[in-house]
Amino acid sequence: MKRIFSYPAALAAAGLLLGGCNSKPTETDTSKTAVVVPGETNKASDSTATVATAAGTGAVKPTGAKPAWGPTIAPEMQAVIEQLMSFKAPPLTSLTPQAARKNPTAADAAMKEMKVAGIPMPPMNVDTVGKTLVPGVKARIYTPKTGTAPFPVIVYYHGGGWVIAGVDTYSSSAQALAEDVGAVVVSVAYRQAPEHKFPTAHDDSFAAYQWVLKNAASIKGDPKNVAVVGESAGGGLAGAVSLMARDKKVALPKYQVLVYPIAGYNQNTPSYLKATDYVPLNKAAMGWFFKNYLRTPADGKDPRIDLVNANLKGLPPTTIIGAELDPLMSEGKTLADNLEKAGVKVDYKLYPGTTHEFYGMGAVVPQAKEAEQLAAADLKKAFGK
Repeated sequence: MKRIFSYPAALAAAGLLLGGCNSKPTETDTSKTAVVVPGETNKASDSTATVATAAGTGAVKPTGAKPAWGPTIAPEMQAVIEQLMSFKAPPLTSLTPQAARKNPTAADAAMKEMKVAGIPMPPMNVDTVGKTLVPGVKARIYTPKTGTAPFPVIVYYHGGGWVIAGVDTYSSSAQALAEDVGAVVVSVAYRQAPEHKFPTAHDDSFAAYQWVLKNAASIKGDPKNVAVVGESAGGGLAGAVSLMARDKKVALPKYQVLVYPIAGYNQNTPSYLKATDYVPLNKAAMGWFFKNYLRTPADGKDPRIDLVNANLKGLPPTTIIGAELDPLMSEGKTLADNLEKAGVKVDYKLYPGTTHEFYGMGAVVPQAKEAEQLAAADLKKAFGK
């Protein structure tokens, strides 16, 4: 699960990390979201498609046998997991949230593998600035250096189980989206648990979305061309924002991309039952996240958490990206099926041989590059680009 970097270090680490991301953006607003507690099973980088061109060169190779829990794991994915295991960090479930935020993460592992494989960082083609959207909710805004405004806008929600990640941790994903789609990306630093329990992260996420609708022009964006994207806990938040927009009669997102979203509270799905020893995210870790974010188990049945059992009619067209070796795999597929049953157009893709947090590792994992390209292509089509 991801680690916390001090701001400068985080930059160097998270952005450098994997992929499309590269060195972290220079922000012009000191109020930036210095919230960065990276996170969770994080994105071992959060990188994305720009650096992804290095993937598949054969330079990224595992050194040992496939883990017992992942006999189908892809070689490049295994190489990153081996680096993560080499840190010998204590299990997330043995730590307080504050200590867990300091654990090495998949992002660190991906960065280490990039160094080992000699994969260079790509240039950065976005400008960034930190901004307070509403009291208590900050964001980092990524704006393409090329292209003509107004740009479409993507409201992006990072992962971390609502507890331990931050905008720095997932900077690569946000940057790659901005570069690959040609969109302004607003990466939201929602408040986290256990300091802020449910539904704080959800309310903050919706408040940020509403801010974008009202203020898109001020950030070179088009208020009529807004999408939501999220990973893991952020994928669930993105889906919940669409639900809230529908129910509160607010303009719906043009599109949503949910990357292995937390979409349910049932921890006995087929993929959960296989996930006892998965790395970087397993069943026990998900229980730890729920315990820290939810006020009581009853919150797990709230439709904003339990998306698979929510009323999904009238939601925007959706792309769902799944990982094979992930406790969230089953609920992601169920969500895709239920969206289709509700009349929503869905593009679902499961990537064999991958683990949770593979998205954003385009610099080292070929499947991640493919997933990043899929998300970008679907978003561009939705935006009419």
